[in-house]
Amino acid sequence: MNATIPITSFKQFREVAYAFRLPRILFSALELNLFNSMESRNWTIPQLAKRLKVSQRGLTILCRNLASVGLLVKSQSGYHVAPFSKRYLQKVSPDFRGDYLTLMLRQWSEWSHLTEVIRAGQPLESREAETPEYRRSFTWAMHHRSMQSAQDVAQQIALKGAHSFLDLGGGPGTYALAFLKHNPTLQATVMDRPAALEVARTLAQLSSAGTRLTYQAGDFLKEPISGTYDVVWYSNVLHIYSPAENLNVFKKIKRILRPGGRLLIQDTFLHDPKGLRPLEANLFAVSMLLHTDRGNTYSLQDVRAWLQEAGLTRSRIIHLKKGTGDWEGQLLEGRLPLSG
Repeated sequence: MNATIPITSFKQFREVAYAFRLPRILFSALELNLFNSMESRNWTIPQLAKRLKVSQRGLTILCRNLASVGLLVKSQSGYHVAPFSKRYLQKVSPDFRGDYLTLMLRQWSEWSHLTEVIRAGQPLESREAETPEYRRSFTWAMHHRSMQSAQDVAQQIALKGAHSFLDLGGGPGTYALAFLKHNPTLQATVMDRPAALEVARTLAQLSSAGTRLTYQAGDFLKEPISGTYDVVWYSNVLHIYSPAENLNVFKKIKRILRPGGRLLIQDTFLHDPKGLRPLEANLFAVSMLLHTDRGNTYSLQDVRAWLQEAGLTRSRIIHLKKGTGDWEGQLLEGRLPLSG
């Protein structure tokens, strides 16, 4: 899609407008449970159509498109699942991204309501989002999203001399566990809602570093944050809240940081003076419009100003290796002075 940005011709406009076609094909394959149903064998179209209870004509066109982007492999007699799909799209794989795939499917229908949300200025109403079941599923989805990036980031961020670490709004604790793995003397806490912490406890039991992870249940916007820390990790949380709410959180963080302590922020930031780039940051702001009361995406300049106002007066951008991290390969660090 970036190859057609900015749009300067109707041909480019058409390409962008029709970009929905491939995602819709992928989501239909997921809705039909195609990848799991195919298991590890080769299928003819008649055999697979019978198993999925779909038309042969529709399945032929679907499989041809999936093979064209490498998710299926076309053989002389039919189709079988490609290595990527075996790894990430089949339940039997330890790398299966099931809850994240479910989240993506849900977002397809949610984005179809964008026009009415823009008119009303209010997010989609969803009672489901407040249930523990939804919160657990969403937390698993965030773990699936962050599994690799957490390891990549933890390898690059030196925490020498740090003994205490808070993963604030950390959900499954994926990043906390990654930092614990790479820092053997570190003790970490993850703070989030009780349903999210259920997932964090499950994952901690699967990690050798999990015995060094503790849990703090609560809403950090409304409730005090307990403890004192050398490092606070604030990843993919900034965009949920308004500028005033984030400033309030930063002030709370200042009170729990030891002198010289660090706040590390990972999010998608706007970089240019007009607030138009990167495109992904603006697209993600639409997700916040759909799902939050006051969320948005923000410029690095604005967030650094909030850090300054909160008393985290030393800020800098940390650049990660290309292709690592959750967003554009950079973090924002705010540091509490050693004294004064």
